Amino acid sequence: MSATVWGDIEFTAVRELRGPLAVVDGVSGVGWDEFARITLPSGERRHGLVLEVDRDLVLVQILEDTWGMDPDGLRVAFAGEPLHIPVGSGWLGRVCNGRGDPIDGGPPVFGRARAPVGGTPLNPLHRQPPSEPVLTGVGAVDALTTLVRGQKLPVFSAAGLPHLELAAQIAAQSTAGGEAFSVVFAGMGLTHPEAAFVRDALDERSAAGELVLLLNTADDPVIERLLTPRIALTVAEDLAFTGGRHVLVVMTDMTSYAEALREVSAERGEIPARRAYPGYLYSDLASLYERCGRIRGRPGSVTVLPVLTMPAYDITHPVPDLTGYITEGQIVLSRRTHALGVHPPVDALSSLSRLMRRGAGPGRTRADHLPVAAQLLASLARARQVRELADLVGEDALSQADRGYLAFDEAFLRDFVDQPRDRMRRLEDTLERAWRVLLTLPRSQLTMLPDELLDARGAREDPAAGGVREAGG
Repeated sequence: MSATVWGDIEFTAVRELRGPLAVVDGVSGVGWDEFARITLPSGERRHGLVLEVDRDLVLVQILEDTWGMDPDGLRVAFAGEPLHIPVGSGWLGRVCNGRGDPIDGGPPVFGRARAPVGGTPLNPLHRQPPSEPVLTGVGAVDALTTLVRGQKLPVFSAAGLPHLELAAQIAAQSTAGGEAFSVVFAGMGLTHPEAAFVRDALDERSAAGELVLLLNTADDPVIERLLTPRIALTVAEDLAFTGGRHVLVVMTDMTSYAEALREVSAERGEIPARRAYPGYLYSDLASLYERCGRIRGRPGSVTVLPVLTMPAYDITHPVPDLTGYITEGQIVLSRRTHALGVHPPVDALSSLSRLMRRGAGPGRTRADHLPVAAQLLASLARARQVRELADLVGEDALSQADRGYLAFDEAFLRDFVDQPRDRMRRLEDTLERAWRVLLTLPRSQLTMLPDELLDARGAREDPAAGGVREAGG
């Protein structure tokens, strides 16, 4: 903000203050989305963005809120351009609030250039299709819903589920196969204990100069919440497309962001749409999610992992519903799995990565990755059917094969999905665990796996146990 060049004209006719908004009269030569500076009689300065221009009336949203402001005596100046921030590697290792101001005791962030926080849409002709994985160190995610560089893959959660812990774990552990990698973590509407938890969980990555941390807490101005993901993505784009890094942007909680958007929309008197959210919620979310990707001829990438909570665990709620239209899959957290004490409580059958086949398999992860993942999901679907049948007729009425699927379901959760919150799991270890779980089933049930893979594992029918064992095991 300090590098902004302000005009010589200041306007003093502030007609009204309404929530986080200010109505300024008698204004000329001002355009939409311009950056504004508001000077109070005491000399204190606040900042805002132009939301609307109607002849000589301008509606400004105040970033620091309008608390303690009096329309009389205010002076408003406009920069003649949208909000810009410095960009560059100076952001790495820093902890800032949702506006990008440091809260780590360090100096302001400086950069070699300035960039508008609104971003610039990528030319579709210049987009490079995603093709390499980002390994999160979370086994259930890496094996079954592989995250691909340049992808947007949301996490759907609900109140009471450990989505923040999972987001912090992914941010702390993720890698890009030894290439230059950074994480930009944008927290929105966090409580102070949650913000402290995130700082502690990501302290090691921050100390290594691989993390940018933006924290907007619940008691910060609501307008700041709308700015936080845009600043995060602006920083990430420069680190990726200018600095040549692979950047993972974790944004949580997008439902808090959407509620802030709804609040500002109501203050503006806009006609509400579904669930009182503004009618432009879809395009607003898309303006964030679509800023990920890769550019032909440039080495870096921006991958987006938005985390959102579904009110009442309703996946048809506008925020998850519209997010699902824009993004390429979803990771869904399960209340039932969480109640069993499994972390992360991923519902594998409801989760999907539509770009997984582009980023996994021979030459990218491991040759057996895709068939093993397909077999896990197929067997899990059958196990869920058997469990529903057992609820109706009782386990004693099940066949031996069906009881084997119940054992598989238990092994899948305990031996494959369950993982300590502070421990990274390599993909090699994850796939070996997957094989051990699958080999509890008879070979005749492993129809998604080629015979050569089963033969390489030395798997054979075990008539006594009704399952498969490895030769010599």
